[in-house]
Amino acid sequence: MLVHLSIRNLAVVEAVDVTFDRGFHVLTGETGAGKSIIIDALGLISGGRGSADLIRYGSDKAEMEAAFELKEHHPVWAILGELGISADPGEALIVRREISAQGKSYSRINGQLVNLSMLRQVGESLINLHGQHEHQTLLHPERHLMLLDAFGSEDIAAVKEKYREAYSAFQRVDKEWRELQSTSQQALQMLDLYRFQLEEIAAAALQPGEDELLAEEKVKLSHSEKMMDSVSGAYDLLYGPQGLEAIAKAVSRLEDVAGYDQKGIAPLLEQLQSAYYLLEDVSFALRDYRDKIEFNPERLEEVEERLDLISTLRRKYGDDIKGILQYYEQISRDTDMLENKDERLEKLSAEREKLLHAALMEAAALSAVRREKADLLAQQIENELKDLQMGRTSIEVKLERTLDPRGVEWEGHLVKLSKHGMDSAEFLISPNPGEPLRSLSKIASGGELSRIMLALKSIFARHDEVPVLIFDEVDTGVSGRAAQSIAEKLYRLSATCQVFSITHLPQVACMADQQYLIEKIVADGRTMTKVEHLDENGRVNELARMLGGVEITDSTRHHAKEMLKLARAQKGVI
Repeated sequence: MLVHLSIRNLAVVEAVDVTFDRGFHVLTGETGAGKSIIIDALGLISGGRGSADLIRYGSDKAEMEAAFELKEHHPVWAILGELGISADPGEALIVRREISAQGKSYSRINGQLVNLSMLRQVGESLINLHGQHEHQTLLHPERHLMLLDAFGSEDIAAVKEKYREAYSAFQRVDKEWRELQSTSQQALQMLDLYRFQLEEIAAAALQPGEDELLAEEKVKLSHSEKMMDSVSGAYDLLYGPQGLEAIAKAVSRLEDVAGYDQKGIAPLLEQLQSAYYLLEDVSFALRDYRDKIEFNPERLEEVEERLDLISTLRRKYGDDIKGILQYYEQISRDTDMLENKDERLEKLSAEREKLLHAALMEAAALSAVRREKADLLAQQIENELKDLQMGRTSIEVKLERTLDPRGVEWEGHLVKLSKHGMDSAEFLISPNPGEPLRSLSKIASGGELSRIMLALKSIFARHDEVPVLIFDEVDTGVSGRAAQSIAEKLYRLSATCQVFSITHLPQVACMADQQYLIEKIVADGRTMTKVEHLDENGRVNELARMLGGVEITDSTRHHAKEMLKLARAQKGVI
């Protein structure tokens, strides 16, 4: 569960530190007080995208930090291990996020820097956030298949992975098959050019790095006369009367007197002898180098011609020899493909049909599992809706083949294969007995959509093990008994996970275990948001405000006390 949240300089929040407990929490307050900013902070903690616009005016960065206490077997510990993040299940998990005024984001988990993708991967296992308009996604049938797969993930995931492997293999061959089929007459006419280019490059017999070696050789051959003159001169100077002969005489003279002054002369003699031997080695090396200097105009001409050839090939086929050879390999493959197009097409066609059949079989297996789960999901949604004052509602998760006139044939129909299979799903609803099932987008009201989404969240909460469930005004569009049923559903959910809800309904607020008042205050000419954990008297006053508006009367306070009393009794029954 989330045990502590700290926010600094986020929007109108200057500094907020809140401690939480288990159970059902509500955040209440006037519209515009900043309730959603608390939810936004948790969204950023779980990997949501942030920007410099979120930083409080006059501050250089916004900071958020959350501490979680989790069970030893919770899936997040395994995820942290895979990401290489040190964590001890016996200690709190600390997640920190900073956003700078330059728009840069920095995230840390237990003090270790992580990127946004890693933070999101961990955050998805910690927080499930239902935004104000998330229930509107139910109006888009393309999202319904995703919800069905999430519901049945325990059985669907493995089958879906097998299908995706088969589909990817088919796609690779299908792409090559289509490209080869569409090869134009113009491309076939390129064969003559390709053959000429292959012959030209092959005849050159290029070697990697050859041009660099030839360039070095050209420099030496071009300056061989000057090099001979200079090296021979250097050798003659070293080995002549002014070189080694002179040093040898100096060594002999010092040897004659070294015995008279061992401390003064001997070290100098040793240095001079070392210099003599070193110069002797250099002179011999110069002699050997001189003897290898080549006067070879014919070889220079060969090198220059070879470099000219390489330069010509570089202008045509690549920036360097490596690029020329890569081009050679490419047109070799293209030539082979064009020369053997019909044979290759035949092989690809046979392989494509085989892989297509395998993908269709896996898609059919995926469809079969989905059909089982679709019936089960519809039944569970109906059961949840009974608790939400929609007991007469009928739900069907309609699963159909995705038809496409350009698709592939399967069981007498042309179906479209995609990475999701060959199915489309849509939630159908009949709010009243005797009415036909119809699309949610055509007949469901905002309040009904909110309750259906809450039913789905209730179902998923039993499967995904996410410890923190957050609802931002899930009770929009409902009132009366429906509002009470939502409150009871949220309270029931808190038995399996920690539940947070922003609400304007007193029926929901009174069912909470903990209530927090979010309000704006002005201090030193600056507006800021304050979060207050309400005690019993504070809850009575806040509920009275929610019931009666700005003016709190004895009547509204009495009504608030009565609501809290009835809520405690109802929670005892639940």
